[in-house]
Amino acid sequence: MTKIVNHWIGGKTVEGASGTYGPVTDPATGAVTTKVAFATVDEVDAAVAAAKDAYATWGQSSLAKRSTILFKFRALLDANRDAIAELITAEHGKVHSDALGEVARGLEIVDLACGITVQLKGELSTEVASRVDVSSIRQPLGVVAGITPFNFPAMVPMWMFPLAIACGNTFVLKPSEKDPSAALKLAELLAEAGLPDGVFNVVHGDKVAVDRLLEHPDVKAVSFVGSTPIARYIHTTASAKGKRVQALGGAKNHMLVLPDADLDAAADAAVSAAYGSAGERCMAISAVVAVGAIGDELVEKIRERAEKIKIGPGNDPASEMGPLITKAHRDKVASYVAGAAAQGSEVVLDGTGHTVDGFEDGHWIGLSLLDKVPTSADAYRDEIFGPVLCVLRVDSYEEGLALINDSPFGNGTAIFTRDGGAARRFQLEVEAGMVGVNVPIPVPVGYHSFGGWKDSLFGDHHIYGNDGTHFYTRGKVVTTRWPDPSEAPAGVDLGFPRNH
Repeated sequence: MTKIVNHWIGGKTVEGASGTYGPVTDPATGAVTTKVAFATVDEVDAAVAAAKDAYATWGQSSLAKRSTILFKFRALLDANRDAIAELITAEHGKVHSDALGEVARGLEIVDLACGITVQLKGELSTEVASRVDVSSIRQPLGVVAGITPFNFPAMVPMWMFPLAIACGNTFVLKPSEKDPSAALKLAELLAEAGLPDGVFNVVHGDKVAVDRLLEHPDVKAVSFVGSTPIARYIHTTASAKGKRVQALGGAKNHMLVLPDADLDAAADAAVSAAYGSAGERCMAISAVVAVGAIGDELVEKIRERAEKIKIGPGNDPASEMGPLITKAHRDKVASYVAGAAAQGSEVVLDGTGHTVDGFEDGHWIGLSLLDKVPTSADAYRDEIFGPVLCVLRVDSYEEGLALINDSPFGNGTAIFTRDGGAARRFQLEVEAGMVGVNVPIPVPVGYHSFGGWKDSLFGDHHIYGNDGTHFYTRGKVVTTRWPDPSEAPAGVDLGFPRNH
């Protein structure tokens, strides 16, 4: 019997009323294993209404109560790592170790939320004028929404809702319809931790659900992670409705390899960063920029390592890379490799014909490596979101830097070198929001913020860290003057001498 994933509204499972369901497949087999209910406008409204009702008390709850619940949630999350990872593997396809890593990175933000009392401290200036004090405080927004992608169905929601609810907001999550079960598991764990009904809600669906969240007058802010075209749409639409928006878009992350770099370390990094999680991550390295004469040797080292990667079902401990999320996405990724030679690239590895014995209907693709890729090629210009690595050749650091800065994306980048001076120049001169120095995937830890530049971010706030706290709260400044107690009206004795 096919599993059905329903909504989570007001602290309980709510069966979908639309009669419309989306298929969820096991990427390793291609079989439809689950149906997910798609919400109507009325069902989205019900989730927002539940969140609004809960905000009346949650927004006034003590920091101690919020922290206590979040600490309980963290313990439950830790105890259920494997169960959540299994759900991710079953619906996304990534190998179990990758899925566990995803849960671990989400836990970092829960840790940050557990200590929210420090982040929410205000400021006070006394005696700015005679007996006048000025204080700054931060207060929650109300109902906020998160719209999250398929590639990290547990981690990206946890980049949002722990901080949002710790700050006193209530939350409506619209996860990807391609792998929705992890979001429901998180909702169940929050309820088990004692989170009041309605503080956290989950609605599934497509554009109908998304558009309703963007236009609903009671939704005060929207967080989004996904492709650049949709991020732009989310930002434009929600901002026009007066909402606060953080919309993280796509990427084309470059790794600049200087002639003095440790090429073995650079090749190891390129393979793990380009092909890990089957390349389905916005922080994947998808373009290696080789400077000078090292290009041939570097490409050969990458090829040798890539050919040894074991591809198979995510629940097989021997697998190092799993399938892609859907057949349609697999075919789109393959098309970039099929057309690469005609657009001037040298195809070093072509993984488009890869299959796995016993799983022939899975969404399989092997590792592809393209060398001497021109900047005009589609494989370079587009975010492929699959295990395809492009290598570009340049003659100098300056040429490589200019190439990277010419990209419309500015999410993450990396440099591999032994020269501290060159690395320092790069981190100051490159136009990207996250920079790695001999680190291929520079995803910040939870107490720093994640976000890119240019077409990789729409809105003023990065996600999690201090930016996350600021996004989910708004500042208020209070100026206060009190008369001195000695000036109390006659007949009122406050115990202060009149000659004070």
